[in-house]
Amino acid sequence: MLHRIITKIFSTLEDIKWKSYYKTCELRGLKLGKNVILRNGINFGSEPFLIEIGDNTKIGSGVTFTNHDGATYVLKQMEKYKDARRFERVKIGSNCLIAPNSTVMLGAEVGDYSILGYGALLTTSMPAHAVFAGAPAKFICTTEEYGDKRLANKTEYPRDLEAERNKLNDYLIKNLPHTYKPIKK
Repeated sequence: MLHRIITKIFSTLEDIKWKSYYKTCELRGLKLGKNVILRNGINFGSEPFLIEIGDNTKIGSGVTFTNHDGATYVLKQMEKYKDARRFERVKIGSNCLIAPNSTVMLGAEVGDYSILGYGALLTTSMPAHAVFAGAPAKFICTTEEYGDKRLANKTEYPRDLEAERNKLNDYLIKNLPHTYKPIKK
């Protein structure tokens, strides 16, 4: 019982910390659309005012946005390159998912209804309705093709369980088969 109370206290403090950071970024010019979901641990960098995120987009935990070229720090130490500086905007469209632990590099734009996969390194822009993944991120398929794959391999459960996550969790624990992906050769 005590461990649950302590965990809840730390979880609440963590939420407060990140919500405060995100609010500070907004006050510094971060543009967030309506119904944007920001998980804990997102880094908007030192220039959040160069980032725009569209409506109904979800940004996973551990995502990093980079909007300047930090390597110019080294160059500026050399007389010839003392004026080497680079800043660029980042734009994420509406109805997108940026999966956890991804990095979105300066100058990248993500089109509407697009998905950037887990741990991806996005060094270029993505068109609308696209799924990119990898490091560096590359085109995998269209959002519609991804949706068709998910429908073909969906997990069946009563939809009404989604209203109460604990009931859904209990159902999955009892009913999800113990099957795993095959080993690739």
